[in-house]
Amino acid sequence: MSLIAILDIAHPDLALTPTIRDCPDTSIEVVSHSTTDPETGLFFFLVEGADESFEDVLDRDHTVTDWMLVDDLGSTAVYRLEHADGTELISPMATELGGLLLRAESSDRGWTVRLHLPDREALAALCEQCEESDITFDLHRMFRRDEWTDGVAPEVTDEQRTALVNAYEEGYFEEPRETSLEDLADVLDISPTAVGGRIRRGTGKLVETTLLEE
Repeated sequence: MSLIAILDIAHPDLALTPTIRDCPDTSIEVVSHSTTDPETGLFFFLVEGADESFEDVLDRDHTVTDWMLVDDLGSTAVYRLEHADGTELISPMATELGGLLLRAESSDRGWTVRLHLPDREALAALCEQCEESDITFDLHRMFRRDEWTDGVAPEVTDEQRTALVNAYEEGYFEEPRETSLEDLADVLDISPTAVGGRIRRGTGKLVETTLLEE
């Protein structure tokens, strides 16, 4: 039976780690299914909450050799990046083990990823490979794929789940609201923009996976 594993990974040479470090209020998410041709070395990322310094930071990021702004949607943007030689990537490791990267979103130190893996042995092998490469590997949760038989599991990230739960508990969804994004930002120790982005993306994902028909 296959597994879904949610974990944090960190390493100075992981893709975009310098940018994540220097832009803590910016959310970066891998655009799923955009790397079906790995030989191109091109990857797409959804970026939210970036300011005018973001592209300067990209220019200094040693894991990036080239980048292009594909689409500017105002609060969000899509970038196409080419990684430098020596950049650490988790997706090829998972692929070699018969796994699949379902989701990857920037976290405080690196990336929070959701992986589909064949079994516990594959997860253990991935952990070992990460240790050999000095990649920090922190497993949050894992569950069996057959637990999805009654529906589709909402793919909210840990950060989105934390923001949504805190917003609910503090009365953000009440009418009138009993708290603000600024108050939630103090609780979560992130910026109001980041809180709003996590609540918006998490809510959108919950609607997509629980309310929409096929």
